[in-house]
Amino acid sequence: MNLSESALTRLPAPPMLSPMLEETVTIEIHERAGQYHRLAMRAPRMAPLVQPGQFVHLRIPPLKEALLRRPFSVYQAEGETLSILYKAVGKGTSALTGMRPGQELSLIGPLGHGFTVPAPGGEFPLLVAGGYGMAAFYLLAQRSPQKGIVFVGGRKQQDLLCEDEFRALGWDVRATTEDGSRGQKGLVTEPLRAELAKGAAGRKLFACGPTPMLKAVGALAEEFKVPAELSMDEHMCCGVGVCLTCVIPVRAGAEWEYQRTCTEGPVFDSRAIAWEAMGAGQVSCPKFQGSTPEKCGEKPGP
Repeated sequence: MNLSESALTRLPAPPMLSPMLEETVTIEIHERAGQYHRLAMRAPRMAPLVQPGQFVHLRIPPLKEALLRRPFSVYQAEGETLSILYKAVGKGTSALTGMRPGQELSLIGPLGHGFTVPAPGGEFPLLVAGGYGMAAFYLLAQRSPQKGIVFVGGRKQQDLLCEDEFRALGWDVRATTEDGSRGQKGLVTEPLRAELAKGAAGRKLFACGPTPMLKAVGALAEEFKVPAELSMDEHMCCGVGVCLTCVIPVRAGAEWEYQRTCTEGPVFDSRAIAWEAMGAGQVSCPKFQGSTPEKCGEKPGP
């Protein structure tokens, strides 16, 4: 059975809109905690179309030697304005920090299959974010008619982002740091487990962050029999499904096949992901016979 025909692992399809190329104008760059920044751009055609969990592919003008665009989760989209969050850690993101208001940036988007917005009176949402994973959640939190709990975790206090913004939307934000500098000490999945243990019925998980965290969230979803949508953290090159560098193994009946994080994802039903085949190397699969692309590019985040 092909995964695309399986009701078990198929997420509702987002609106079928073709991505567009838009020359945007930088409005402002606002420094957040530590190395994190928020970049706002005027994108009158693209901003109204963005769905929660989607991303954009951005060309960075100061980085002339770079041929590839960089993927970034859309943080906010209001009216004609679109913004991203990023961490200045490499040449690309550091170059972004040098942008000035009025400078142009080239975007392709909106891209990818995003989150399913909870229905009124539907499942109680639990958002699980690892550090910059919060960037993918603001639109979901804003558009969800039901306000639930946000579990945000990081190595240290400086890795926790946007707590006040989510509280302003009416969400209960619970922080966890590995060094204990803020909130509960430990991993973000620990308070999540405690919450599910109180009663998991009627809950739904949404997660974005490092792959080990996503795997742990998927395991909790299976243990407590709750649905979960995971935004997979994979390297990308083209962003439009051509180069096959961002593929992950997903279940297809008793077998598994590769699907592209940039098009079929980045958001997947947790039950679809074949964790046992992750990093399998040059293994033949039903969809891309003999093709296991090497990783390159950037991940869709700050």
